[in-house]
Amino acid sequence: MVSLKDIVPAAQNTINAQFILLDKERSPPPTKQGQEKSCMALVADETASVHFQLWGTECDAFEPGDIIRLTNGIFSKNRNNLVLRAGKRGRAEKIGEFTMVFAETPNMSEIDWVPDPNNSSKLVQGAVISPYSRIFPPRN
Repeated sequence: MVSLKDIVPAAQNTINAQFILLDKERSPPPTKQGQEKSCMALVADETASVHFQLWGTECDAFEPGDIIRLTNGIFSKNRNNLVLRAGKRGRAEKIGEFTMVFAETPNMSEIDWVPDPNNSSKLVQGAVISPYSRIFPPRN
């Protein structure tokens, strides 16, 4: 299992992690006929948080407080946002609820990633875009 603070954007399904779902946007209806719905969530472990994209039935399967194990996940850009997701080859499953220590900062999706000066095929943390998660609108 990898800690969320150690994930790096890559186009490979290699992330195995465990985290708690902190918040989830409401599941929107599919935008086009035959298109699966997707929704965004904020998840965290004891080291960091990250935006987690849920697809199809995952949107309804997970709720805040659920502890999720991700197998063969991917951390990459989707619609110009860095998100962690199961992808086509990965799997997300609920393994518990409500009892997990977590840290909301840093949010790995809110970091500007730049090419490593020593290895241009790898990315390294450049700067923090925002110390706060901007995924959800403020609640009234």
